[in-house]
Amino acid sequence: MLTTTMPGNAYDVALENFDAAADALGLEKDTREMIKYPERVLTVSVPVRMDDGHIRRFEAYRVQHSTARGPAKGGIRFHPQVTLDEVKALATWMTWKCAVVNIPYGGGKGGVTCDPKHMSQGELERMTRRYTSAILPLIGPQQDIPAPDVYTNSQTMAWIMDTYSMTKGYTIPGVVTGKPIGLGGSLGRNEATGRGVFNTIESACEHLHMTLKGAKVVVQGFGNAGSIAAQLLHDAGARVIAVSDSTGCVYNRDGLNVPELIHMKALCGHVDGFPESEPILPHELLALECDILVPAALENMIHADNAGAVRARIVAEAANGPVTPAADRILESKGVFLIPDILCNAGGVTVSYFEWVQDEQHLFWEAQDIYNRLERVMKTAFREVLKIHIDRNLPMRIAANMLGIGRVAEAVHIRGIYP
Repeated sequence: MLTTTMPGNAYDVALENFDAAADALGLEKDTREMIKYPERVLTVSVPVRMDDGHIRRFEAYRVQHSTARGPAKGGIRFHPQVTLDEVKALATWMTWKCAVVNIPYGGGKGGVTCDPKHMSQGELERMTRRYTSAILPLIGPQQDIPAPDVYTNSQTMAWIMDTYSMTKGYTIPGVVTGKPIGLGGSLGRNEATGRGVFNTIESACEHLHMTLKGAKVVVQGFGNAGSIAAQLLHDAGARVIAVSDSTGCVYNRDGLNVPELIHMKALCGHVDGFPESEPILPHELLALECDILVPAALENMIHADNAGAVRARIVAEAANGPVTPAADRILESKGVFLIPDILCNAGGVTVSYFEWVQDEQHLFWEAQDIYNRLERVMKTAFREVLKIHIDRNLPMRIAANMLGIGRVAEAVHIRGIYP
């Protein structure tokens, strides 16, 4: 398996980005103290009986960063590198993300430190249900609404919904989003993050007077968001020349056959060895000359040591926190147009909101209606961030954070402190 060194601490990055935006907003110290740090942090031990009969304990977390604008909202990830600081960072970013697209949620996040690739379906189900019971006091459709994230999916959400519902004594579909359609899930949810990435890339191209047809695209991370963004860009006439996943990187200067690559990934679980491509190294992928680079893997993938090699005109952050603050400054100096994560990948939480609304109303929408609503939300948010970027002559990340943080600060001011 390919590995990439991830320097720094994600939570330190989140706090640094907050401070930069708060300074630009002129936010007073009292308000900063109220909105900078998580409201609740829960660490739990999750004992699970493994298939061979022995008990294994997993460390797990649920963090609610803010509920000032509504219930906490955020995914749950199963990954061997999950830490409390990572979950706190992701919850923080979720707060600003929900505010940027102006949906009535705050930020939350959860995680279990485990390696799901080496666990059976039964072990994953028992771990998920035990984890759900451990965080039960925090979650609920009006309190905190989990969703899928890294190495979790609609089946994971079904187990969480069932566990929560059985405990309460009746079915409560709105406790999670990203559920299977048959359990109250929404059409369009699976592709929502990638579709939102595509919508913001379209807006960036329009702003920069670029055309998507023929544009060269590189995608780092070929999971849900990366693969769907690649498919939509391919459909729009762009040439996806390179992609990577945890197994390797594949490259074709004339463009990869994205539908066939997605099919192979679904069948084999990897992109390595894709026909009509050549293997390249991870650092070579980031350094390819391209029009659009889509980092869609994990945090801190582009950092001070490799940002100088990036040769893209647009960097669209499909992942959370893939570019460190030091790398931000390097990319800015090179004239790279950044679409920051809390804007670029907000399509997932936006359609999660649509799903929650549909569950609460017991009334479901058509797929095209969801796509149209999502496009309006994403392109409106892009215009609002771009206006701050241009009017204040500030980097796009600071502009996005200013928009999100400003809305949360306004909510806190209006609500006051109780008691």
